[in-house]
Amino acid sequence: MRKGSFKRKNVVPDPKYNDVLVSRFVNNIMMEGKKSRAYEIFYKTIDLVSEKTGENGLDVWRKALENVTPSVEVQRRRVGGATLQIPVEIYPFRRTSLGIKWLIQFARQRGEKTMVEKLAKEIIDASQEEGKAIKKKQDVHKMAASSKAYASLQIR
Repeated sequence: MRKGSFKRKNVVPDPKYNDVLVSRFVNNIMMEGKKSRAYEIFYKTIDLVSEKTGENGLDVWRKALENVTPSVEVQRRRVGGATLQIPVEIYPFRRTSLGIKWLIQFARQRGEKTMVEKLAKEIIDASQEEGKAIKKKQDVHKMAASSKAYASLQIR
């Protein structure tokens, strides 16, 4: 039996854009507790994105994040000795968390020299519905669509 619900911490908005979503993104970029370095990477990335696209960098980033966020995922459930993958709609907080994690994860895997360049390229690709983060979202949606027959066996 579970012990009870948890209290989600309130994230403080970032100093430049006064946005909580930016803070969540920076917290995911951060490694070894170096938050000021993570903010520096993010702000330089936004500047680079706006320079390359000619649009507002923050708007391009928001569009990329919106394009990457999945709406359904599959969860495993054991039914009669077989493990089935059941498609489940994702809660909004987890939806954005997955989008943020995928953007950063696939940016780190890119071949550019600095993290600023890697993240900028991944954001630009995702805003144009290209790149590995978009492919990951499409793969998750395909898995959910292929196991649509088990949707009646809801987990939650």
